[in-house]
Amino acid sequence: MKPAHALRALRAVAGRELNSFARQPGRLLSALVRPLLWFLVFAAGFQNVFGVAIVPPYETYIEYRVYLVPGLLGMVALFNGMQSSLAMVYDREMGVMRLLLTAPLPRWWILACKLLGGASLSLAQMLAFLVAAWLFGIELAPAHVLFALPVFLLAALMLGALGLVLSVYVKQLENFAGTMNFVIFPMFFLSTALYPLWKLKESGAWVVHGIAQFNPFTHAVEAMRFALYGQWLGDSLAVVAGCALAFFLLALWGYDPQRGTPRRGPPGAG
Repeated sequence: MKPAHALRALRAVAGRELNSFARQPGRLLSALVRPLLWFLVFAAGFQNVFGVAIVPPYETYIEYRVYLVPGLLGMVALFNGMQSSLAMVYDREMGVMRLLLTAPLPRWWILACKLLGGASLSLAQMLAFLVAAWLFGIELAPAHVLFALPVFLLAALMLGALGLVLSVYVKQLENFAGTMNFVIFPMFFLSTALYPLWKLKESGAWVVHGIAQFNPFTHAVEAMRFALYGQWLGDSLAVVAGCALAFFLLALWGYDPQRGTPRRGPPGAG
């Protein structure tokens, strides 16, 4: 694969994702409405997360909203990763994936281009959410936001790669909504997006605490949370990077380069 051919494929495949998003401005609005509702409404009514009521005095409410920001950034990336997966299922049904995967380029590069396009959209939506949060009074150091950008991208790549894996095994568009709910809600609620890990342990929710510790979404959220304070959280970054690679390899194995459709079993079976 020549560099010029690789760049041309990246421009075509990732550019298609970006152009599709640009032609649908409502997608950005819908991507922001969900986390903003949690940001403004949920934070006002949620009680006793830090051992005190998340109601007036006003400063405590602000502190909890600051805590929520990384988890809601993760929500943005998670939903966009699932939407990208939905688009891949649609492309497979329409025959677009068949054409892409039979192109004279390595299969891993074609899938990587799809992943990079989706992750770029996630990153843009995450930055848009940060701007919206700033308009509602959340102040983050610009230097720390720049410091956190690679972490945002890594989290978006992991969640996008998870979407790639789902697109392998979801056969029809009609089944995708149920699959999304089965993945999104457990990952989000069994994490530290809404409440700190120590609070789960303190409250005696040992099962939830244990699951949250091994939830890759937890590590993505914590890595972003520390990065927004100008710190690297090495263990969580390693988990997120490892999961991103594992999910991508699973998706790579799942797509057959000859037929452009998911394998039904291990190589050589059936």
